[in-house]
Amino acid sequence: MIFRQLFEKVSSTYTYLIADEVTGEALLIDPVLEETDMYLRLLNELGLTLKVAMDTHTHADHITALGKLREQTGCLSLMGAQAQSACASGQFEDQQIIKIGQLQIKALHTPGHTDDSYSFVLEHQDQTYLFTGDTLLIRGTGRTDFQNGNADDQFNSLFNVLLQLPDNTWVYPGHDYKGWMVSTLHEEKQHNPRLQVSNAMEYRQIMDNLNLANPKMMDVAVPANRACGEVSL
Repeated sequence: MIFRQLFEKVSSTYTYLIADEVTGEALLIDPVLEETDMYLRLLNELGLTLKVAMDTHTHADHITALGKLREQTGCLSLMGAQAQSACASGQFEDQQIIKIGQLQIKALHTPGHTDDSYSFVLEHQDQTYLFTGDTLLIRGTGRTDFQNGNADDQFNSLFNVLLQLPDNTWVYPGHDYKGWMVSTLHEEKQHNPRLQVSNAMEYRQIMDNLNLANPKMMDVAVPANRACGEVSL
């Protein structure tokens, strides 16, 4: 397997390249529009063919490269079914398998940050990789106060879905603002302050009192991402 963690510094977004080195088929998770040329260059340098580009959810802090990558490479652009994206090539649902060569990535519906939030699980050579988008961050979790977010839903997504995976699962988030690149579920269970709660009510009290400002790009990014990255002027 070929695996790369890529970083877009303006929005502190991680994009993940996953590829089957036997077939050369590749997938990108959460690509950012401004980094499109870099993705294309990397794919070319590694001799890979992009088959799928997909987002964990409808982003509010950056514009997706799904549409641009489909235009440039002919790849499929995929979103979760709950995003109701008319522009995407297709959609995935809970427990659906996305195949890239011999690799199998399982989609898990993990709402809470948004109602269309998904995480992705990949098992390879006895190691589990978990791509959590904004549902689970390193020592944090995604906010739940817009885009049909819901703290109770996120509590369920965290404790009854993601944290049920093996403790040694590697956690790769959609963002990190401190420069941390990877964690494990065991680390997050032990040290993530948002996970030190005993029930959904305690979690909701934390999330309802964050008092965060809206993302600066929200008014532009959300409608653009619902159009697969097409910006209306």
